[in-house]
Amino acid sequence: MADTVTNAPERPREHRENRKKNLGRKVAPNQARAVAKFIRVPPRKARLVMDEIRGKYALEALAFLRFIPNRAAGYISKVLASAVANAANNHNLDPENLKLVEARVDEGPRIKRIQPRAQGRAFRILKRMSHLVVVVEEVAPRPRKPRKATAGRRAQAAREARQQAPQAPAAPAPAAPAPVAEEQLPAVTEQTTAAEALALPEQAQTPETGTGEA
Repeated sequence: MADTVTNAPERPREHRENRKKNLGRKVAPNQARAVAKFIRVPPRKARLVMDEIRGKYALEALAFLRFIPNRAAGYISKVLASAVANAANNHNLDPENLKLVEARVDEGPRIKRIQPRAQGRAFRILKRMSHLVVVVEEVAPRPRKPRKATAGRRAQAAREARQQAPQAPAAPAPAAPAPVAEEQLPAVTEQTTAAEALALPEQAQTPETGTGEA
């Protein structure tokens, strides 16, 4: 008796499209989600990194993951970047205001291998996998810290304070000394010797006695 093969009727294309539409979103309208499955990283090691970024802003967490020397940080960074791209491109959310509200690491299947041991024994090796789930949500903008006044601003503030302060009256300038009349000092002629020229000021300062030298 020949076996009869019955082919199942193929579902129309519209059924597959409607099925995608009926799935709906698994998160709120102001949220976006990204999932990475079968990541070759143990869940325990991935949770060490995921716990550090949970609750941070998305862009801050991406910058934080760049400097973590852990293999799981690279996979988590890609999932988080995908969630930010989904929020910006598919749901018109602002990437600057996205915050991690859910960061979960689920255990995936285990790859079983055998390590030969002594006396014909076999040692079981388990290579674990992880499923990463990241959900970001649009929240209020991150508060900005007040900027500290720089040296230039402090100098400008001091300059303005000096201009607004009342200025004290300027002290009077000292009087210039009166010029010495040329008639008070005897004239020095070409016939005057050097010794006489040096003695001239002393003679000019001594009072005249009326008796001259012969």
